[in-house]
Amino acid sequence: MSESAESGLRERKKADTRKALSDAALQLAIQEDFENVTREAIAALAGVSLRTFNNYFTGKYEALAHWQSERMRSSISELRRRPPDEPLWTSITAAVLKPLEDDDADSGPSRITAREDFVEVRKFLLSTRVRNAMSRDLFDEWVAVIAARTGTDPARDMYPRLVASVIRAVGDAAADTYAAADPPVSFGELVRSGLAQVAAGLPEPPRRRRR
Repeated sequence: MSESAESGLRERKKADTRKALSDAALQLAIQEDFENVTREAIAALAGVSLRTFNNYFTGKYEALAHWQSERMRSSISELRRRPPDEPLWTSITAAVLKPLEDDDADSGPSRITAREDFVEVRKFLLSTRVRNAMSRDLFDEWVAVIAARTGTDPARDMYPRLVASVIRAVGDAAADTYAAADPPVSFGELVRSGLAQVAAGLPEPPRRRRR
């Protein structure tokens, strides 16, 4: 095996271990009160030692944040792959939905299938501890790829930063609506609808008649 192939294999194993630990943290967040979950429990569920856990994450909140960070990286990578002549919001919609589609294809133990589980996990994802543990570079990566597609300068033009902020806002609005919807609705369709409304210029909806 060549040196480059060995290096690639090592990196793949590291990525797999990091994912296993993050998936274990997510699974325990779904099943238990995450405040009481220990690093030892996460490591045991992932089938590794506490020492291995400490080699990858500084704590359980960082391990949980990695799950969300990887979803964001998946979207950013998908946006980079979209055809350059494709309408911006069409590309953004496909990119944002990519990790949701991957979730649908995933049958692993960490998959969130119940709305109650989604609501519980989202509480942690929105917590200060988890948000602080997420890479601050991810938002800047969103800004950079949007700037590249639109020919704008992220240092001088507000547009790419505004678009990245809107994407985040649509995700938050969709999650809030999904958590409260009765009867239940598809989270992916809420995201798609929200981005479509943004692309259309957020036209004012028809007023409902008062009863």
